Amino acid sequence: MALTKLDHLLEEVKSKPKKRLVAAYANDAHTIEAVNNAYERGLIDAILVGDEPTIKKVCAEEKIDVNRFKIVHEPVEEKAALKACELINLGEGEIIMKGLVSTDKYMRAILNKEKGLMPEKAILSHVTVMETPRYPKLLVVADVAIIPLPDFKQKIQILNYLIRTAKVLKIDCPKVALVAAAEQVSPDILASNEAALLTMMAQRGQIKGAKIDGPMGLDLAIDMESVQIKGMKSEVAGDADCILFPNIESANVFYKTNTKLAGAELGAVVFGAKVPAVLSSRGDSVKTKLYSIALAALLS
Repeated sequence: MALTKLDHLLEEVKSKPKKRLVAAYANDAHTIEAVNNAYERGLIDAILVGDEPTIKKVCAEEKIDVNRFKIVHEPVEEKAALKACELINLGEGEIIMKGLVSTDKYMRAILNKEKGLMPEKAILSHVTVMETPRYPKLLVVADVAIIPLPDFKQKIQILNYLIRTAKVLKIDCPKVALVAAAEQVSPDILASNEAALLTMMAQRGQIKGAKIDGPMGLDLAIDMESVQIKGMKSEVAGDADCILFPNIESANVFYKTNTKLAGAELGAVVFGAKVPAVLSSRGDSVKTKLYSIALAALLS
């Protein structure tokens, strides 16, 4: 049965062998608390890379047993991110997580040619699993954070990331909506043209494992009443499991509207590196970071 709540994700991961997580520059309470919560739930073991005195001080203040974790002392932000990547490459971890390190330094470490985590020709893309009050199931969406304007080849790769994520959520044949300004194919709108081509590729078996349809407006992707009013015939429309957005602006606005106005909860990972990478914001809640760790553990 498909997972329909993020809490179901936690239960699913508990049934699997524990994964090893490496947290880069884990100097903050939110990161340590999320890692500790995941540890207490039996999801992970963890290595905390950062300033050891600061980590111990935070653990003492939060009443967390610091002996649960291996600490690797590296007080410099950039070096801590690189050290976390090095530990992954040495086989000491199966998930990497951003701590207090800034996003640009974290990503530079992952992309580093000598010590980073990038396979040849891979692309990084951010995938979010969202639980929103007005939708009856989890939504898997991309890309809200990394690729500003994905080209056609990148969209194919992102589609495969979306499908893989949906599969670990036990959605056997996910329905993927390719969102554009409208459902009509317009030669003047690149996103519309590319959505039509991707739909045709899926129909011909060039993209496997999902039902893919587009272009369609966001309303048609997630609202069955809009589908009925507009008379659209589609196996995906009104019931999407996944949404591929045409650019980072539309995806990020969707993400923030749901989280800030609609009270959505989420977990998110970055695909494309050797291991799943947790890229939650420094301002994200402990719960968001916990769900992100669980998602990464399920994908690793």
